[in-house]
Amino acid sequence: MSCSVVDFFSGCGGTSLGLRNAGMSIIAGIDNDPDVASTYRKNFPEARFFERDIREIQPKEIEELLPTGKIVFSGCAPCQPFSKQNRTKKNSDPRSFLLGEFQRFVTSIRPDYVIVENVPGLQRVGTDGPLATFIDAVRAINYGISWAILAASHFGVPQVRRRLVLVAVKDSRTALMPISTHGQGRHPLATVREWMSGLPDLLAGETDPNDPDHTAMSLSPVNMRRIAATPEGRGRESWPPTLLLECHTGHTGHSDVYGRLAWDKPASAMTTR
Repeated sequence: MSCSVVDFFSGCGGTSLGLRNAGMSIIAGIDNDPDVASTYRKNFPEARFFERDIREIQPKEIEELLPTGKIVFSGCAPCQPFSKQNRTKKNSDPRSFLLGEFQRFVTSIRPDYVIVENVPGLQRVGTDGPLATFIDAVRAINYGISWAILAASHFGVPQVRRRLVLVAVKDSRTALMPISTHGQGRHPLATVREWMSGLPDLLAGETDPNDPDHTAMSLSPVNMRRIAATPEGRGRESWPPTLLLECHTGHTGHSDVYGRLAWDKPASAMTTR
């Protein structure tokens, strides 16, 4: 199926790349971050990029770009206000309302398909929260909607990452969710060993001259000792008391901050830090 895509809150274009690899045409990306704008323009020269605050963009500006044929709107609004990693959630966080901005374009232009991806915490915000409001508004204009919490590891990604995925189809009662390809009864989960064991060894602070994305952090001597004291697949619970930080006293969470990945399991999820 040939579709044309507008990628809202595009970042540097991860979703756009996946949809382009699936055979779709990328028409436009939207993000107000100048760094991601530079990356997006380099990787998707065929697309128009809006380096602007979405609240200042009018639906007509997007509608004028759309060709004939099936249209997909993809929207992954900033997830930090709803993430379990965020311990300082505030209702006043302006990012909390950006799904409503995406809703403004969907209800005005009415694309054939809508995709929303976000953190699982989004669905727990309540009956008047952004997700519930979005679903009600889109159903009111005759979209069929399905949503679920999907694990990236069940689709061949070597990482433990759960995400809320919503699919909406115009003039339909049926919107199908993707079927997992990996896990129990299917292909084995992808592991760290499969994806990383061939990378060359690096010392702390080094970068592979042939692969700038393969880099090792510069670590202080005490952090070097902490990493050396961490067995494969374990965390700071294996350290001697002399290596523990004061903030670790009585706190069992965030165990993967100094963790060492297990070779034969998916990696833990990466965060913005």
